[in-house]
Amino acid sequence: VDFVESGGGSVQPGGSLRLTCEASGSIFGKNHMGWYRPGVGDRRELVATATDTGVRNYADSVKGRFTISRDNAKSSVYLQMNNLKPEDTARYYCSLVGPNPSFPTYRYWGQGVQVTVSS
Repeated sequence: VDFVESGGGSVQPGGSLRLTCEASGSIFGKNHMGWYRPGVGDRRELVATATDTGVRNYADSVKGRFTISRDNAKSSVYLQMNNLKPEDTARYYCSLVGPNPSFPTYRYWGQGVQVTVSS
């Protein structure tokens, strides 16, 4: 699976960006698609994901500011980021994992897009 990611950039604190990730081909079966960013050590931490049935999950740090949406027909996921803070600065990676992140049988990563929040 390949991804086309877009929407990164530089904004001032309080600004907004919208990330887009489109996966090549159709996606079948239970899966989670969403966005991650670097966390502690070598791990990538969840920012937001949406399942194929529309269940959404957010990191506590972005709740109320970020909104994830998904278009299964387009194999795409979108992340609307509002009220951005300097601590949101990171490279954001699109991910597709199935059937779920706790017990994955497959996981794919995009190349990532850079988001920079500074005044």
